[in-house]
Amino acid sequence: MVTTITYHNMTSTRLDGDGDRDADRHLRYITMQKGEGIMIIRIRRPEVLNALNRETMTELESAFAIAAADDDIKSVIVTGSGERSFCAGADVTYVVNISPIEAQNYASRVHSLLNRIEQLDKPVIAAVNGFALGGGCELAMACDFIIASSNAKLGQTEVRIGIPPGWGGTQRLVKLVGPAKAKELIFTGKMISAQEAFEIGLVNRVVSLSDEDQLPPEVEDKSDPKKEKERAAEIAKILNKKLINECISLAKEITKNGFTAVKVSKTLINKALDTDLDTGLRLEIYGWALCFAHEDRQKMMSAFLNK
Repeated sequence: MVTTITYHNMTSTRLDGDGDRDADRHLRYITMQKGEGIMIIRIRRPEVLNALNRETMTELESAFAIAAADDDIKSVIVTGSGERSFCAGADVTYVVNISPIEAQNYASRVHSLLNRIEQLDKPVIAAVNGFALGGGCELAMACDFIIASSNAKLGQTEVRIGIPPGWGGTQRLVKLVGPAKAKELIFTGKMISAQEAFEIGLVNRVVSLSDEDQLPPEVEDKSDPKKEKERAAEIAKILNKKLINECISLAKEITKNGFTAVKVSKTLINKALDTDLDTGLRLEIYGWALCFAHEDRQKMMSAFLNK
């Protein structure tokens, strides 16, 4: 089922892997789509690999504020438009000339946004298509899951332009992959493949093409680079659509469960990362007991017993 929604004169339709092609534009750099309890947020700056300028961050803040306030939204997917990039991080054309004070304010604002994503009481899935570099990788790590297409490239590449990660990379990456691997990735600034990111625990799943996918036929005339390029672009679109559909499938698997139970679970898991075991277990007891006050728990338990 596909629905049309309106938020402050913004409407969006279609919830599927083709949405990037057909979605109405509501903000300058961000589109939002809603259906079946899921919101898809797309960054739309493909000409700069979906890098984040100040205006894009403002729009992302608005999009996640909408997701937080709408009780019909149970899960969020964030991705980049096109097939080349999820997000290439900060817009270097802006940061190249800013002062230390401006840099501090800029980073503080991004931290606030990424903390809001991490602490959102709804699961957030990063659909990483293509590049997720620097701040793009940090944006993905603020989400609860990272699902990547097989052609994705991830990395904390900031040292290559003379700065360390400044949007949470030195903190979140350590928690995901451990200090030794985090130091290797940050100190070298190298990009890694989706498969390597999966193997070290940075990515949850890798979406690849298979023999079952309907790919365009091979180009017979190998001397025609234009046709080869067109075929490669079509294959990238098919892979990207498969990635989004995989994320939608995961989101649906989550949204069919108890909404309050999922929200409480996310809060407790986040707290487990920065508290001692005794405190965490005590919080778990309170969270577990809290769910007994909600009607959906009673209905779901009764339905289970009636089976």
